[in-house]
Amino acid sequence: MLGSGKFLNKKIVFILVVVLILIIGGIFLWINKPKEIKGSPDDYVIKETQEGIVVENSRAGLRFKVPDGWKARKVEVEEGSVVLYSPDAESVYQGKIRPPLKKGCMIEIAVIYKSMSIDELEEKIREMHTGPTVESDKIFSAKINHIHSLRNEFLDKVLGYGNAVYIPTQNKVYSICIYSNSQDAKACNEAFNKFLDTLSFE
Repeated sequence: MLGSGKFLNKKIVFILVVVLILIIGGIFLWINKPKEIKGSPDDYVIKETQEGIVVENSRAGLRFKVPDGWKARKVEVEEGSVVLYSPDAESVYQGKIRPPLKKGCMIEIAVIYKSMSIDELEEKIREMHTGPTVESDKIFSAKINHIHSLRNEFLDKVLGYGNAVYIPTQNKVYSICIYSNSQDAKACNEAFNKFLDTLSFE
């Protein structure tokens, strides 16, 4: 009985040592885990210049010009984004302009502070559009400012028509999407392509 007691004590000590190692290891991994950087509405600065209204996000190294006659506003959510909309933009909802639109165009710009490969990005896009409301969804490669990017054209029963551009860089992804109804899609896409030419990255 005495021998079995010693064996039991050794077994308990061994288990405690293993548990302690796991706890210490977990704490070490948590401390050294890369912290996810999140954006903020305060990152965006909307200002009048000689060339027109310009939006800058120095933290993300992003700058672009608002299309002439369009309006810009910050989206006051935790991550932060900027919405641009044409003078004739009208939402099906009263109040702020948001998809789906009755008429006009709306562009939303956001920054995802995460490193992603093109393959990972494509997988995420497909995950976003797996719901029953998606009527059509096309993903294809594109070059934006000489950066290998992805374009995503879709039609959704809830959001309406959308044409998005995802531009991955070393440690972030620029997400830019234009929304409209199907009737205004052609004109909005023309405005969108001109807008993309004003993008600059640092």
